[in-house]
Amino acid sequence: MTLLGRRAVRLVGLTGGIASGKSTVSEMFRSLGATVIDADLLARDLVRPGQPALEEVARRFPGTVNPAGELDRAALAARIFSGPAERAALNAILHPRIQEEVQRLSKRLEQAGVTTVLYDAALLIENGLHHQMDGVVLVWVPPDVQLARLMARDGLGAAEAERRIRAQAPLEEKRAVATWMVDNTGSPERTRQQVIAIWRALGGGG
Repeated sequence: MTLLGRRAVRLVGLTGGIASGKSTVSEMFRSLGATVIDADLLARDLVRPGQPALEEVARRFPGTVNPAGELDRAALAARIFSGPAERAALNAILHPRIQEEVQRLSKRLEQAGVTTVLYDAALLIENGLHHQMDGVVLVWVPPDVQLARLMARDGLGAAEAERRIRAQAPLEEKRAVATWMVDNTGSPERTRQQVIAIWRALGGGG
């Protein structure tokens, strides 16, 4: 399924690796006036209590939905980071539904006169969606910084953090298909200046 097929709106992918700071950069783009479709937020809506996708997740991943009918995200994360087959199974449940919602939202934005949309997706490149983009913004940090930030953020040991990082394509490989790169190693202001430059290149910021 393609994201949009033929379209007038320009769709630019925004991606990175776990703990690279993609969400921070996404918020910076929003603060500059960019329109962002967040794949993670769409996925969260899909797994709200009572949703068909959550029922599928519960069947495929027993023990990840609590008695109140809510998704136990920590339990699901432990399952999907245990191996590629588990990640593929979750992707098969959520990915088609996310793309349907992206199509719907993009058409609505196009009708509203929006010309450029950022599609924020952690697995943009892993899922091959970068081929459908009109450009890709990659949020990058060196491997040692990524590991340290993930351990600090999620309270993980080095071995588990490394396992989760390896579940995604290496950031160095993603650089090969990136149109623009945001080096998020330094200060927030340094990162913001890079975001401003990219946003201007995309026609924003006057």
